[in-house]
Amino acid sequence: MERNLFNTPPQPEVNVMGSKFAEMVLNKALRNFRKEQIRKKIDQSLQDRNKEEFLRLTEELKNIS
Repeated sequence: MERNLFNTPPQPEVNVMGSKFAEMVLNKALRNFRKEQIRKKIDQSLQDRNKEEFLRLTEELKNIS
């Protein structure tokens, strides 16, 4: 692949599909991590018998799914 080095700036060679896939995998991992955090807090709210916190957290978990 020849480039005219005098007239154009170098273009980054990025695999767009690979980048999109990596972004999707990372987003899924972050979402799963957040869900697990919320589930642990839900368990704690049940142990503490904190109804308001339980309802808030279950609603947050529904919004993530």
